[in-house]
Amino acid sequence: MIPNPILKVLSTLSCHEVRHLLIGGQACVLYGAAEFSRDCDVVILADEDNFKNLNAALAELQAECIAVPEFKAEYLRRGHAVHFRCKHSDVNGLRIDVMTQLRGCDPFDRLWERRTTIQDPIAGAAYEVLAIEDLVCAKKTQRDKDWPMIRRLVEAHYDENQDDHNDAMVQFWLRESRTPEMLSQLMQRFPESAMSLTSSRPWLSLVEPTDFGQIEKYLRQEEEMERRADELYWKPLKEELVQLRLNRERRNKD
Repeated sequence: MIPNPILKVLSTLSCHEVRHLLIGGQACVLYGAAEFSRDCDVVILADEDNFKNLNAALAELQAECIAVPEFKAEYLRRGHAVHFRCKHSDVNGLRIDVMTQLRGCDPFDRLWERRTTIQDPIAGAAYEVLAIEDLVCAKKTQRDKDWPMIRRLVEAHYDENQDDHNDAMVQFWLRESRTPEMLSQLMQRFPESAMSLTSSRPWLSLVEPTDFGQIEKYLRQEEEMERRADELYWKPLKEELVQLRLNRERRNKD
């Protein structure tokens, strides 16, 4: 379950009525993918009232912005992440990363509608978490560590729900599975559903379920395409960060 410092951050955000969703490694922990993360990553609603509420929560946590960009709505709305370090004794040293949009994912309002609320009876708390389908989408990055995590998320979801599933779950497994072995099993178990995914994975109708080599080829192509899309998305944002750092260094020298 989530470490106590993370619980303090989430409860503080909730107490200040910050509209937020837990993402990143801690969300993966809650979905049973067993990733450990020392950070707390959240995506929030980008409106002025929510920014004010976030400011109040950060003040209580004694959280300070630790890098560029600074905490301004304009940077968040352009797709940047803003990074904070907490100094409150209950969460000392914990990093919080805040975003308002995720590449390839729907706007926050849609993400909020699909969210998963996870109850923690031990802590007596509820966590608003990015839906697993959206979390998988958000994990399609250029980072090597995210692709094994996608596999674990999908497999954990399948293991938990394979005996009591609905059509949406089957579509999710077929659309997002990352190994030939699992896809082969799914294609043979749900052939009609596999044939129906003409928009998201049209190649499922072109390969034999037992042709692991072809399935692996298409999976590699998908991953390469997503990695490239992520690089292109972040390229101008990274260039802006470089300029912001240079500007800050010049100001510090003056």
